[in-house]
Amino acid sequence: MSVSLLSVLVNMVSADEVARLCYDTFQKLPRRGKPEPGREWTLLAAVLQLTRRAGSDSVEKKVVSLGTGTKCIGQTAMSPKGDVLNDSHAEVIARRGCIRYLIQELHRAVTGGVSSVFCQADERGKWRPQPGVSFVFFTSHTPCGDASIIPMTDSQSQPCPPVMSIKGPEGTDGGGDLKRKAEEQIERTNSKLPRLEMAETELEDREDTKQSSLSNPSKCEDPSQSHSPETPVETVLQDSAQLEIKSRDPADSAGLPLQVPDIRRTGAKCVPNGPADPLQPGLGYHSTGVLRVKPGRGEPTLSLSCSDKLARWAVLGFQGALLSHYLQEALYFSTVVVGKCPYSQEVMQRALVTRCSHVSDLPAGFSVCPPLLLHSSLEFPFSQAQTELRHQAGQGRISPCGAAISWCNVTKQPLDVTANGYKHGITKKALGTAKARSLLCKLELFHSFLSLVSATDPSALPDSLRRRELQTYWDYKQDSQLYQQAWQQLHSQAFPLWPRSDRNLLLFH
Repeated sequence: MSVSLLSVLVNMVSADEVARLCYDTFQKLPRRGKPEPGREWTLLAAVLQLTRRAGSDSVEKKVVSLGTGTKCIGQTAMSPKGDVLNDSHAEVIARRGCIRYLIQELHRAVTGGVSSVFCQADERGKWRPQPGVSFVFFTSHTPCGDASIIPMTDSQSQPCPPVMSIKGPEGTDGGGDLKRKAEEQIERTNSKLPRLEMAETELEDREDTKQSSLSNPSKCEDPSQSHSPETPVETVLQDSAQLEIKSRDPADSAGLPLQVPDIRRTGAKCVPNGPADPLQPGLGYHSTGVLRVKPGRGEPTLSLSCSDKLARWAVLGFQGALLSHYLQEALYFSTVVVGKCPYSQEVMQRALVTRCSHVSDLPAGFSVCPPLLLHSSLEFPFSQAQTELRHQAGQGRISPCGAAISWCNVTKQPLDVTANGYKHGITKKALGTAKARSLLCKLELFHSFLSLVSATDPSALPDSLRRRELQTYWDYKQDSQLYQQAWQQLHSQAFPLWPRSDRNLLLFH
């Protein structure tokens, strides 16, 4: 990114203004699907469209898609019909809602209407953003995965507080009593910490609590929250105690406890066949810069972490393979804004930018477009931390909200509330029917795209859509050839371990 462009973006985007717009938009939504105040928390993400008029210094900012959510479904729950929403993290919900908005705007453009986003490009059947139009991504919390592996600066807020050595009566280590006393200290410390903050903190438990909108979401709890003698959490604490004892300078007359530096943990697991987490004390617990999948409740998922997806969008664009048929150039987020939460600029840069900065030989219309990274001072009212502050006795255990909300700036059915991959509140009898489908699932977005193709005059169709043999979702994705070429370059140069989609899950019509 050039210095001049960076300065323009800084002047255009205020992190707090972006956060405030998103929070206000959420506040105006109906009550359905929102967390129970003081007991449930969630995450929020949004896409904003910025429009800078020619000859004007003013910039119009509007939220075009907003999402909340903390969960994703397990591998066996995925449907070959494309009728289940696999990943309901807020970031994914917001991006998929934006796809609905872009399809609407392209529909207006191809039918001769006025689009606030697109104008005709040079190539036949291709479109590009109007001059002055750009997009900003907001998330109320650092994305799960690599961006959440943040060095701790305050021991009191650590998910696993380092254990200090305990001296015996004669100034020596307490020997056999060390484990018992360390456990007592852990218990005392943890009793002062919010229940859900103790283990894999920024919660990526977010990700997959035992989901079921059809069951009780209050039962969701990360097994790593339990400090039984067998858990990795306590093992690390005990190891930290031993490490601290061994590193203490015997000649230290001050007797001040030396604490082991720690990091915030992510629940996202390293992808198979790649580097694993060392699970060593403190800073050695995680591997960094690696691909991760969101954790399930005893069952693995196939959903890559939001850090990985944002890094991918910075190279392939956030429009996806289908809309790439219509676009002369990929669409990139100019800026990523994170709300008030534990945050590291260096870690965000590593997770979202550095991992893909070396990718080259991309096809026309694609490039490495790292976003400007900004941090807001405004916290989401339904964040985990705010929920813990407002929690009152008798409300029950604090837990992530089981529902996911999508709102986007479309004329038909802008609101979509889901749980467990289906419409919120749907009965088991309706499962498998159109009534149960989220408007964001692959099948619904594919049907919306096919409606766009049908509305396009045959003479104005992009060349890649003129083949008659295109039938399945897989066909249309694979025939977006430039997008697939770009994905191949990204895969080979930066993310060789990124799992390939199972073709049998993409053959629906």
